[in-house]
Amino acid sequence: MDTPTRPVSPLRQRMLDDMRMRKLTPKTQSAYIRAVCRFTRYLGRAPDTATVEDLRNYQLHLVDTGTSPMSLNAAISGLKFFFDITLQRGELMARMQPVRLPQRLPVVLSREEVARLIAACNNLKHQTALSLAYATGLRASEVVSLKVSDVDSGRMTLRVEQGKGRKDRYAMLSPLLLERLRVWWRVARAQGKMLDGGWLFPGLNPIESLSPRQLNRAVQAAALAAGIDKRVSMHTLRHCFATHLLEQKVDIRIIQALLGHKKLDTTVIYTQVATDLLREVVSPLEMLQPA
Repeated sequence: MDTPTRPVSPLRQRMLDDMRMRKLTPKTQSAYIRAVCRFTRYLGRAPDTATVEDLRNYQLHLVDTGTSPMSLNAAISGLKFFFDITLQRGELMARMQPVRLPQRLPVVLSREEVARLIAACNNLKHQTALSLAYATGLRASEVVSLKVSDVDSGRMTLRVEQGKGRKDRYAMLSPLLLERLRVWWRVARAQGKMLDGGWLFPGLNPIESLSPRQLNRAVQAAALAAGIDKRVSMHTLRHCFATHLLEQKVDIRIIQALLGHKKLDTTVIYTQVATDLLREVVSPLEMLQPA
């Protein structure tokens, strides 16, 4: 027996249309709808009847119930879209303010730890994907979105289409990475796992790409096998890429471009974790002459 589908309310449909008009990603659309649904449950009535005080009290409720700063800001973003765009009543958000996120330094592995991590990965596809992430600084979502045609061995570049912020850019392709990609390509083709013009890292079904979640599980399993007790994810390899380049004296603006950062301020954080640079600084104490 088929389960009856609940009809979509006109208000929800209008919000969905507003998001579709602006071509928001499916992930963002789901997050915004979820934020409004949670607020509606708290309010106990239709969200378009909310007042400034209702919204202020809701933020206090989120804070008092232990909602993390990131989740709180995500809720505010969804509600802001709903009230600003869908209802065109942005003034109702006047007393809801995003909170400052605590700034934490990224976890960075040493070069020796990165080598151990990649070597501990016992799946060639995953091992090659991890090598690519470290060699290029790409995000997990960008790694799994690569197609075979994005590899340009003539120009020694990787084309990243519609990365974060919906921007295209090029990543560098080192000779060693190219050789590892060719080994993976030959094996995958021989096993029928890679289609012509298909994904560079296909999933179990070659029509679909590997997912970022699968890659994160692979890197965590490799960290465990390698005896690395730091918090490791695919994004850790991106941090390692930037930090190790900085320690090699690569200009920080070049690193910014390779990472696809819009602002230099985002890249500057790696100066705080580049320990090789710190070791080159002479402490003022060392400059003191003995009496």
